[in-house]
Amino acid sequence: MMELKGKKVLVVGLGKSGLAAALFLRRQGAQVTVSDIRSAESLAKEIPALLDEGIMVEAGGHGLLTFRRQDLIVVSPGVPLDTPELVQARNFGRPVIGELELAARFLKGKILAITGSNGKTTTTALAGEILKESGLPALVAGNIGVPVVDLIDESTEDTWSVLEVSSFQLESTEKFHAKIAVILNITPDHLDRHGTFENYALAKERIFAAQDASDFAVLNADNPRTAEAAARSHAPVFWFSAKHSVTQGAWVENGNVVYRSAPGGAMETILPIAKVSLKGEHNVENVLAAVCAARLAGVAAGVIARSIENFRAVEHRLEYVETINGVDYYNDSKATNVDATEKAVAAFPGGIHLILGGKDKGAPYSPLAPLLRERVRAVYTIGAAAAKIESELRGVVTIHSCETLANAVDAAAKAARPGDVVLLAPACSSYDQFENYEQRGRVFKQLVSERREWKARNA
Repeated sequence: MMELKGKKVLVVGLGKSGLAAALFLRRQGAQVTVSDIRSAESLAKEIPALLDEGIMVEAGGHGLLTFRRQDLIVVSPGVPLDTPELVQARNFGRPVIGELELAARFLKGKILAITGSNGKTTTTALAGEILKESGLPALVAGNIGVPVVDLIDESTEDTWSVLEVSSFQLESTEKFHAKIAVILNITPDHLDRHGTFENYALAKERIFAAQDASDFAVLNADNPRTAEAAARSHAPVFWFSAKHSVTQGAWVENGNVVYRSAPGGAMETILPIAKVSLKGEHNVENVLAAVCAARLAGVAAGVIARSIENFRAVEHRLEYVETINGVDYYNDSKATNVDATEKAVAAFPGGIHLILGGKDKGAPYSPLAPLLRERVRAVYTIGAAAAKIESELRGVVTIHSCETLANAVDAAAKAARPGDVVLLAPACSSYDQFENYEQRGRVFKQLVSERREWKARNA
């Protein structure tokens, strides 16, 4: 545990985790300054609470002297580590860590950490529910929406902190130590931030960097880059696979989710796949990963089965919205990369009206082509990435340029026939037109709801 009393600490970036970190640091007796490139007007909601706590605020840009005068710098996940002011601060010997690393130095108990390009939120929520159902004291936080520092006061030596962690959070870790570290998959994402796929993959691998032989790594045997990471794990590896059996871990056999705790050991049946309520083959992998993690945490098979049967989809993750005139509407706003969109499209047999677009993340959209030809009636583009999407998918499927989400929902609803699906699975981040993917998903659901109400009034 680090000593913070009287230390000068700068928090860079005033997102949800940055705000939580600043308030925590102040409670620890640090002299806290926060710095954000946004204007004071755009930070009007946050600034009063900070000033009330005696926290200094620098808005509208970063001052180099502000960075040099600190004993410690805590950077929010949304702030790139190669920001010039951070680079210079490190050159001057100032320690730079992220909110996750800060929290990890104070959290009590054990950490179950989950990362991956896709499926993190669903798997984290499911693992948290399983542990809670078993009676274990479990807290859920991280990229799922709750800053990790908010768990510190609640944590005890018996607590399991179940954390969804992103590459942005992991790249600034040093001593972050997960008792159980899960990598669901590694596919191209955030190339606009990390530069190359390999840099991104190595950031993901930091989830098990501090582990030793007394810990556990849980890896996807079906994802080549994730399987490759096993060679760098210091902890024993437990596998999960939707395609074949594994030496130790979880897989699907004869229509059942099964688990084996050691090579050559007895196989135990957890539950039939038919009792998994989550839609889509990718969610089978998420369930297998959660089974592995929960068994390693000591949860009984019966408790795991009951929790999985009762679990429902996380908001904004292949979330059923409603049916209007025989057309089903699904919100997968959290499908912020191409791989996630592929999984969403693959969850439906066909008749899909797909809404794509937002802020481009650097990966190509052409890998979507085979599935679009097979299952999608039309694509409706929105946002800053629309032109790129249209150029890469031209000739593959009918494309309607809609600019806004409202226009896209309207156009898709008019074109869809009974039995079709209108699916928001954008393959892009939301930051061009929305605050985050949650707001984008809520707006989609509101637009669908308004359409239902309009139909009812005009019936």
